Amino acid sequence: MPHDDPTRFLTEALTQPETGWSMGSFGAICEFHHVAGDPVPQRLPGCAVVTARGGLRLDDIAAIRPVAWEALSPRLHRWQQGISLCVEAGRAPMARRDVLTELGPDEGALREADRGAILFDMGLAQPQVDFCIRSRDPDLIALLRAEAGKPLADPDCRAMPAILKAHPHRVALTRIGRVEVFQKIGGPDTGGVSPVGPHSHVLPRLLRAGRSHSANTPIPDGLVPVAGLHPPSPVMDPLGADRDFDPAAFAAFQRLLALWGDPAHGDLKAETWYALAAGDGPDRLAAPQDRFSRIALRVALRQAARRDGPSELLSRWRAAFDRASPAEAEDDDAPGH
Repeated sequence: MPHDDPTRFLTEALTQPETGWSMGSFGAICEFHHVAGDPVPQRLPGCAVVTARGGLRLDDIAAIRPVAWEALSPRLHRWQQGISLCVEAGRAPMARRDVLTELGPDEGALREADRGAILFDMGLAQPQVDFCIRSRDPDLIALLRAEAGKPLADPDCRAMPAILKAHPHRVALTRIGRVEVFQKIGGPDTGGVSPVGPHSHVLPRLLRAGRSHSANTPIPDGLVPVAGLHPPSPVMDPLGADRDFDPAAFAAFQRLLALWGDPAHGDLKAETWYALAAGDGPDRLAAPQDRFSRIALRVALRQAARRDGPSELLSRWRAAFDRASPAEAEDDDAPGH
């Protein structure tokens, strides 16, 4: 049940098994997900949990400004949803190191056993996250120390091949906390796919875009998203597969949108559903002029289809307003992105 108080909501969400978390930037991110069948995540002091695969800690909940949103999916029977955990723009910046840099023992590690391991900033120069690796492997540490001061993209830098081979922990540090990933890096050793559960992504194509977040996420001016929370979807399971429509999950997220979403988009969706219920045709509504309002209308129509089923009237509305538009749905449906 959502609460007006973000602190209570976020604390309770830590132990919800289908809720996923992410921390990072557009192109460098660590994700934390519970894996079905695994032991229940261990609660740590403060607002933190850890499993054998990874963990999460929120250090400064008071600074968080939640922004709930919905977005398009490339698949016309779906939509995406999430809550961006933002901070005011002036609080967001991290170190923005642009070369591999040793930071010393990670005294803030979630697990006591990891607090002597050596932390290295990968030097990705991201504004709202210090994206790091952590290791006790003496051979890897020696090589990283020898390569410190170089950009990872430097053709002469030996660090990245060594990192991909050794699979050190990944640690995303932001102004509101950290996510740690203990599993292998997705690549040749994992069949080219990310492991189920906690994992990380460093995607140079997205990093080159220089954005703090996806263009499909409506973040208000003056805020910067540093993390994300992904409640259970009414149309996808935690691995991104289709599921039967879940009315309870749908209603729960609509309440979150009412608390932390754009009220104008909520009004537009309500108007759309009212018109459909009244039997009005698509000419009842003028086409929205801004991108995010168009997305809200299209999402409302997809939701009506899954909630109420197909109809000739809904087909006319979708023909008018929800034609496929890849430019407005550039993200995939992977949880946590």
